[in-house]
Formats: sequence, structure tokens, C-alpha cells
Amino acid sequence: MNSLSKLAPILATGVLLAHSPGCLGPETSTQLDGTGGSAVAGSGGNPEGGSGGTTQSSSQPGSGGDTETGGTSETGGQPGTGGETGTTEPEGTGGRTRVGGRQGTGGETATGGMTGGAGEQGTGGATATAGRTGRQGTGGTQGSGGATTTRTTSTGPLKKWFGNIDTRGSIRSDFASMWDQFSPENAGKWGSVQGGGQTSFNWSSLDRMYKYCQDNNIVFKEHCFIWGAQQPSWVNNSNGETAVKAWMKAFCDRYPETRVIDVVNEPLHPQPAYKNGIGGAGSSGWDWIVNALKWAKEACPNAILVVNDYNTIEWSSENGRIISLVNAVKKGGGPIDAVGCQSHDIAKVSQSTMTSYGQKIIDQTGLPLHITEMDIGIADDNQQMQRMKEFVTWAWENPDIEGITYWGYIVGSTWRSNTGLLTSDGKKRAALTWLLDFLGR
Repeated sequence: MNSLSKLAPILATGVLLAHSPGCLGPETSTQLDGTGGSAVAGSGGNPEGGSGGTTQSSSQPGSGGDTETGGTSETGGQPGTGGETGTTEPEGTGGRTRVGGRQGTGGETATGGMTGGAGEQGTGGATATAGRTGRQGTGGTQGSGGATTTRTTSTGPLKKWFGNIDTRGSIRSDFASMWDQFSPENAGKWGSVQGGGQTSFNWSSLDRMYKYCQDNNIVFKEHCFIWGAQQPSWVNNSNGETAVKAWMKAFCDRYPETRVIDVVNEPLHPQPAYKNGIGGAGSSGWDWIVNALKWAKEACPNAILVVNDYNTIEWSSENGRIISLVNAVKKGGGPIDAVGCQSHDIAKVSQSTMTSYGQKIIDQTGLPLHITEMDIGIADDNQQMQRMKEFVTWAWENPDIEGITYWGYIVGSTWRSNTGLLTSDGKKRAALTWLLDFLGR
């Protein structure tokens, strides 16, 4: 969820991969005014006193400039060449094995629910394996940084990840040395891919990104199928269902090994103008999301399907609303697999607040969490490191949190100020040094 505004030169130590001009997308910039947080995905706006709306554009290559108050502009990534596709594998039964435990001795194993066997134990620590109803699989290998979570799908086991995004539309050559999961910041958004018209698809940036992930054994996540703040201007209530289904199928046919998908982004905030054309409120109150999940499941049967929103583990009002939404969607038959919590505001609230709200979502929805767009906007290196340590230790050791994605890592090239972890000349901030040591990378 970020906005690209200005393609500034990046003086990086790593060579940029396939760096090219901005994406196709003729959408008109829109100022979303308000005080309850940003409409841009993961803006981290505070509903109890935010800083205004956001501006978005995907019309000009590399245009604009991002701001911290008043809004951000957005483009859809850079086109290029390349890309590989595979073949779709048969749908499996899924599966999620939780491997837990801090340092210790033994290897005592507890088993609950429908589950496979325990994974291979890594550095020390008791291992606890638990299954979630309807998912079956085997465990993975524990890393040096605490517990891991492994979900087994028909495409193979998916261990707990700590990932990141592209840098100004390109994946740096140092990415694979630090991160094992990738989310496209803008290139995967519908308006970035199909903004040029109903029969026009701009896959160039995604092709390069998907190929890099395939070549480097990195989990590829799609962000995102549906987002009310950005979609092609030609989609409306009359053609919405046909258009959404076609978009999902085209994506999944092209990138069959996509492991995770943000199917709906920020549904508690600006909703798509065509939502009545894909089910509207309906009997569940959220039939447009129920349908979107069903269609995504048909198109990408092997992917983990996520509904993603911001402020849900930071602020009380959003926490209650996402729980109500998810439970209504589940009751309506929507095949949701996880709840995405963006976590942009974690520097503004206490660790106990986030721990409490995060566990509340898990307990009251029965679903695991994904930390999808985490960043820590603190200028002081030691304070940023301390916040990183508190949050990541909790999230990594919680078996109901399947993965973490940090939203940009190069200082000066991230969506929000002071969130970068690595300078352009290769100097690590203290938070990154701690993190890589914790993860054993």
C-alpha cells in the first residue's frame, strides 16, 4: 500500500533489477479528505485523530512526490520484460502446523486439532504442534529467532516468513539475502495492471518480480485484487462481476505459484464504486467480499486468501470492526484464510495494546494473522531497534501469526519517513542489525 510519487535516483549498494519507467495507468488523482486515516493501503492513519486523506495517481510514469501529511501519490510500478509462468497444480487440503517454543531443552510435543507431525526442531526449544480445523500438513524447521509457523498447501509447505517489498518498482540484488517473502508495493494493484482498458494488461513489472521470486525461492504474494482507493476507471456496477472475475483469472493463470493474496484491501475504508455490481451488502452485510473471496478461490485455489486493513491492532474502533466484518464474511460462506493487519502505527501505541488487540482478532475470528505492511517510523536508531525487538519477538513467537512483511527497507525510498532500515551506501540501522541476527540471516 504505498504511494510512489517521485522516482528519485537510488544510490544503492545492490544493483537494481530491471529498473524502468513507471507503469501504465490512466487514473485520475483523487484527493480523499478526512481525519480518520489514509485511504491508501496501510496509511496507518489514526481513526482517533488521523492526518488527512491521500492522493493517488497511476497515470504518469514515476510522477509525483510522497508526503507525510495531506496525502500521498501513487503509481503502479515499472514495466519491463521477462516473466515466467508455470502450471496450476491441483487443489489440496491445506494445512497449518504451528511450531513453537523458546530456547530450552527437550522437544516435548503437544498435538491438537487436525494436524500433521511436528517439524524438525532447530536451535533449542520445546516444540509444540497444533492444527487448525480443516487444514492438515506437516511441520517445518525452526529457525534461530524463535517459533515458526508452517502451513501446508497443495503447492507445498509454507513456513513463517519475514518479507519486504520492492524499492521504487525494482527488486534490489540484496533482497534475497535478507527477506524470504515479497509483496509488490504498487505493481500488483488492479489499476496498475489494467488501467489502460478492459482488454489491456500491463504485466511487465509483475513478470520481473514473479521471476525473481521463483529464481530465489521467495514467497510471492499478490497485493491486491480489490481496493476501493484504486481501480480501473472503466469498472462499474454493470460490468463489475465480469471484470473482477476476468482480472483474477488472468492474474492466477499467469502467476500460478502465488502463495498469498490480499483479495480485498481496506474494506473498512473507501469501498469500490462497483461493489453493488459484485454483490453489495446482501444478506451478510458484506456479500461483495464474500463473492470476491469465492471468485479468488476459483481462480487461485492454492493461495492463502486474506482480507487486509489498517489500524486493526492499534486502535479499538478498527479492531472491533474488523472482527465483525470477518465473522460476517465467514458466516456468509466467504473462504477467508487469514486476517491481514497492516501495522503502520505500531510506533504510536504500546506493545501491550497491540498484543491484546492482535490476540483478540485471533480468538474471536478463529483465523491466523498476517502482519502485512509493518513499518516503524522512528528517527532515533536505538528507539527504532527497541520497538522492532518488542514487536517482532511477540509476532514471531506467536504461532497464530503466519508471517510478517516490512513495508520498504531503503532509507529515503520508503512510503513513510524514518521507516528505512538500510542506507543507500549499505549501512544498516540498528533495527536491521538486530532483526537479521534474530532471524539468523
